[in-house]
Amino acid sequence: MPDPRPLHVSTDDLRYLLAVARAGRMVSAAALLEVDHTTVKRRIDRLEAALGVRLLDRGADGWELTEIGREVAERAGSLEQVVEQVVAAASGGVDAVRGTVRVVAPDGFGSLFVAPALARVQAAHPGIVVELVTSTRPLSLRGSGYDIAVTVGSSAASRLKSEVLAPYSLRLYASPAYLASHPAITTFADLEKHALVFYVDALLTVHELDLAPVLNGMRVGFGSTNVFAQLEATKAGAGVGLLHAFMGERDPGLVPVLPEEVDFRLQFSIATRRDSASVDAVAVVQQAIRAEAEDRAAELV
Repeated sequence: MPDPRPLHVSTDDLRYLLAVARAGRMVSAAALLEVDHTTVKRRIDRLEAALGVRLLDRGADGWELTEIGREVAERAGSLEQVVEQVVAAASGGVDAVRGTVRVVAPDGFGSLFVAPALARVQAAHPGIVVELVTSTRPLSLRGSGYDIAVTVGSSAASRLKSEVLAPYSLRLYASPAYLASHPAITTFADLEKHALVFYVDALLTVHELDLAPVLNGMRVGFGSTNVFAQLEATKAGAGVGLLHAFMGERDPGLVPVLPEEVDFRLQFSIATRRDSASVDAVAVVQQAIRAEAEDRAAELV
């Protein structure tokens, strides 16, 4: 196969590659581009033929860039930035920062900290479209795609630029009614007489959250993958909840349990994909999330 020439490569086809890299699926990329998914496949095939290389591999959770595909996408991202700058110039250049930024974050932190930060970004930069996906799971380069991920712990993936965002606390809480109708909890040993409200053991994929075994043999009596469900179950008297301090402390329907003895300190990390297309917009959103965490650091611990 002859070496590819610049005129053989369509910059519009590169835009389709960026969409698939972002969404992780042909159908999702088609929705972003407002075309049929067969058009996306045809454009990717044409781009691979023009370059003479394979750019995407199919995985269990969708499409993943090959090593060469990742490098092509990183370089193609600058083309998208040029297009965004041209659009900004044509609209009067009021705000040159444009693009779509998808953020993945745990449900509690995502709802109470990331969402307000994204709302302020959108108000200050109308050209930035923000998307928030809440999920508590290890970072992956596969799947639905994201530009920024906030996770519990840190990522060991070398292709992710991961940094510590903020420490946070998990503490025990219960409703006044529950405490009044169950055996008193005055020492750590008393915990074995009570059911724990926490994550579902079998579905817990973040090892930093595997904390139930160290709580003096407490069994999970009410388990949920959603921290807001854990909060409501604790308030309803389902047991003693191991909850985020930034949720438990602000709720008047809960009372801290053994606050001096039980205070697990974990950390949130923030990571960005190196192949994200809207580099400037990603930087704006990342800084907004950092500022939110720094300004409200006292709530987290």
